[in-house]
Amino acid sequence: MPTVSSTNRTFVLGLIAAAFGVVSWAEPRSISDTDLADETNTAEWLAYGRTHNEQRFSPLTEVNATTVERLGVQWYVDLPEDVGLVSTPLVAEGVMYFTGTMNVIRAVDASNGKPLWTFDPEVAKEVAGHKRQGHVHSRGLSIYGNKLFAATWDGRLLALDRTTGKQIWSTRTFPLTESRYITGAPKAFKGKVLIGNGGTEHGPGRGYVTAYNSETGKQLWRFYIVPGNPADGFESPAMEMAAKTWTGEWWKHGGGGHAWHAFTYDAELDALYIGTGNGAPWNQRLRSPGGGDNLFLCSVVALDPDTGEYRWHYQTTPAETWDFNSNMDIVLADLEIDNKQVKAIMHAPKNGFFYVIDRRTGKLISAEPFAEVNWASHVDLATGRPVEIEAARYSKSRSRVTPTPLGAHSWHAMSYSPLTRLVYLPTLHATAEYDDSTYPADWENQPFLAGTGVDFTAPGEPSDYSGSLQAWDPVQQRAVWTVDQQGLWGSGTLATAGGLVFQGEQNGIFSAYNASTGERLWSYDAGLGISAPPITYRLKGTQYISVLVGFGGAYAGGTVPGATELGWAYGVHTRRLLTFSIDGAAQPPPQPAPYFPQPIFEAGFDVDAKLSALGEDLYNDHGCAFCHGPDAKAAGMTPDLRASPFPLSEMETGFANVVRDGNRVGRGMPGYPGLTNHELKALRHYIRDMAHKTITAGTAPLGEH
Repeated sequence: MPTVSSTNRTFVLGLIAAAFGVVSWAEPRSISDTDLADETNTAEWLAYGRTHNEQRFSPLTEVNATTVERLGVQWYVDLPEDVGLVSTPLVAEGVMYFTGTMNVIRAVDASNGKPLWTFDPEVAKEVAGHKRQGHVHSRGLSIYGNKLFAATWDGRLLALDRTTGKQIWSTRTFPLTESRYITGAPKAFKGKVLIGNGGTEHGPGRGYVTAYNSETGKQLWRFYIVPGNPADGFESPAMEMAAKTWTGEWWKHGGGGHAWHAFTYDAELDALYIGTGNGAPWNQRLRSPGGGDNLFLCSVVALDPDTGEYRWHYQTTPAETWDFNSNMDIVLADLEIDNKQVKAIMHAPKNGFFYVIDRRTGKLISAEPFAEVNWASHVDLATGRPVEIEAARYSKSRSRVTPTPLGAHSWHAMSYSPLTRLVYLPTLHATAEYDDSTYPADWENQPFLAGTGVDFTAPGEPSDYSGSLQAWDPVQQRAVWTVDQQGLWGSGTLATAGGLVFQGEQNGIFSAYNASTGERLWSYDAGLGISAPPITYRLKGTQYISVLVGFGGAYAGGTVPGATELGWAYGVHTRRLLTFSIDGAAQPPPQPAPYFPQPIFEAGFDVDAKLSALGEDLYNDHGCAFCHGPDAKAAGMTPDLRASPFPLSEMETGFANVVRDGNRVGRGMPGYPGLTNHELKALRHYIRDMAHKTITAGTAPLGEH
């Protein structure tokens, strides 16, 4: 059974503190759609993007361009058991809620960080004995009524009592036998909770989103993103329409389209918008060999929030083949364009174009590149389609393409200020080479194995910097100012009426910028990379700014050049929740200096080249590189295997227990029960090979075992 901390046994008594001026939590109010749409509420942060509009803008002004230099840590919570932290905290009635590693949820007093309750969904017990991908992080939670909603990476949707943290209901959103996972935040609205899932790179999969009754957990409707086998019939007219844009036997690959992020409810128009994912596999030549747009991949899709019925769509990347998904946030605002007020969607997906869309109709208003783009010359406003550059579409060939599979903008949330009328956009600058020349036409991915149908590498960068923070004018479609950053993984942003923009970086620096000019006005060194976006709220006359500190996401897995040079080693640096205020005087213990694990040289171990080659194939096929990094060189979210003692052991002891038996699943390491002793031996030879080569190359000190 899931566990609730002992704090709950004395929770009611603890709330007597309300008598001393703290907010009363004895009977929490029921959070409604009116509350979730209220842009004037400064005491709380009730939704992923603060309100239904997802603008991540706060009207608070106490912290402003004049006072920001006095910001200091007001309180903090150390999280020594956590690893990657990417979540947006929520604040309701003086309580802060956030989710950490392995989907453990915590509630703390938002004025001082004192713990109120902890809920552990016991993911390790749920997945024990099952073959699963391990994704230890979650991007957030959702509040509706008196409940807090969370999703676990193994596929459960949970409803908790906000006051006690006790589970009210739980529903499984997909079978454990399917190679799916959840890392995104649920979206609560109109008495419903929406959730999608990921898994495109881990086997055949057909994407969908599902709405559940917020009171009971009963499924209300499901919208499939791509069509299934026509012989089985279509779930809706939308799927019948979409099937006309596919060719071959796409359903054998699943098709993809997984919606793992970007759900926005439009309370004004009573519409639901979802951003959809890339194809499964990425390579269109394999999944839809005769071409076609492949709806509804890489799209913004508008649905009826009560029935899930299709209303309209806009596809950002027809016939996508580069992992240019549209799972990035969907922000709502009224924009003045050509002297007319337009109810707009603002969307900056991976493909590098910034889109402004009329949310009443789905008609494209404008689209311009916000980063380097070489796969398309422009977007034709008459047709709404990108004009592709022929050389960018690989087919049994190589193509060097910008952006990369990480995108020009990833899941790191952008913010919008209605005062400056600018979007504050974390931007990535990189290029990749795609090569599918070795993939036969009958290639198929297998469940729980990593496969995209194309190989890709990162041969270089298209600019002198790999990341930037941009202030983007969505009406003029141009950058007003840009701050260059030497790192791809800048966190999501927060804009305030105090004329400030807040953002963390992978180097551990948390900064406040002048929202009009981009001038850095204040910074704080957290001593560990920041991937999560900040929030702000006001209690008893004090404005607080909170951010989770814990290097996380794909970049922290080491798959991107530069991440391993940061020194955010697994198990060395303490993850934290930091909260700042004017004249805050708390002193968190300093973090250790950047640490670089020393590969172990195993004396007397002779690497067998053939076994090492087999081990390398197994390592890549099973997706080990996603977490432990290419060449077994990790970036901090997981142990560096070259320095780990587990691969030193014999088959029947530690290594087999971890890799095959899954006895570390509680730390996010899944078991692979199908691996043979010979394959485990091959993996050991590959890891030892990587360790010894690192030492021989002189890039790491020799640590003989």
